[in-house]
Amino acid sequence: MSDARWLVLSIPAPSADHAALLAEGLFAAGATAVEERPDLVITYLQPGDQDAELFVRSLADSLSSFNDGVSPPIMWEWLPDRDWAEAWKRGLGPRRVGERLIVRPSWTDANARADDIVITIDPQMAFGTGEHASTRGALRLLEAYMPAGARVLDIGTGSAVLAIAAALLGAHAVIGVEADADSLINARENLERNAVEQRIELIERLADGDYIKSLADPPFDLILANILSGVIIPLLPALRAALAENGKLVVAGILQIEAAAFSAAAKSQGFVIAREDREEEWWSAVLE
Repeated sequence: MSDARWLVLSIPAPSADHAALLAEGLFAAGATAVEERPDLVITYLQPGDQDAELFVRSLADSLSSFNDGVSPPIMWEWLPDRDWAEAWKRGLGPRRVGERLIVRPSWTDANARADDIVITIDPQMAFGTGEHASTRGALRLLEAYMPAGARVLDIGTGSAVLAIAAALLGAHAVIGVEADADSLINARENLERNAVEQRIELIERLADGDYIKSLADPPFDLILANILSGVIIPLLPALRAALAENGKLVVAGILQIEAAAFSAAAKSQGFVIAREDREEEWWSAVLE
């Protein structure tokens, strides 16, 4: 981590659905981790040399489309990098997800059973820990539908938690694509922590439709996409083309209020919804 300060942003949210919409807006604006509390969403950003007040004002304007057309009030403060790291660590602990998966930070004890699969993730600022319901939904579906010896693609891999889970569950080869360079630094560290760096290839690239198709030789048995629905829907034709004949697509990061529209879009591209997972305000699914 650098010595730079973090800008801590807190935005009031009157409901869980409202918090989820604001979180989606923050991710769209470039945040890589958002903490959702019952009446508040919090994120940490590094705006560089920009004036903090101007940066926050611009961000509030960009969030208006996720807030009924109104720019939300944003409380902000600077936090030294050292203090942020300690606060982040205190808020994370081991999480059991599904039947056998446990996601833990390296500074905690998993208390695992003999047949458990422990995934060690130090998230830093990369999105993707067991703390977020959309990640847990993706992990549960991955555990249930992971074919042994599969070739897997993880779009927007973030901390690489899903890619690592796929490898530990028996994937033969995994490709993780991520556009954010800082997230990839964290992802590579996590691969080493879990001793799977030989089975996972990380690529710094925006995964557009043409690029997804270019990777599909041979086609993928399983594709993971824990990203915003507005990003996944335009990629559905390319994702379908990149899947093997009996391949499956796991989607997450979709709000429950978006599920019906997303399902209709998926069906229009020839997908069938094989299984759904719902937790809090988030919806995940397996498409085939």
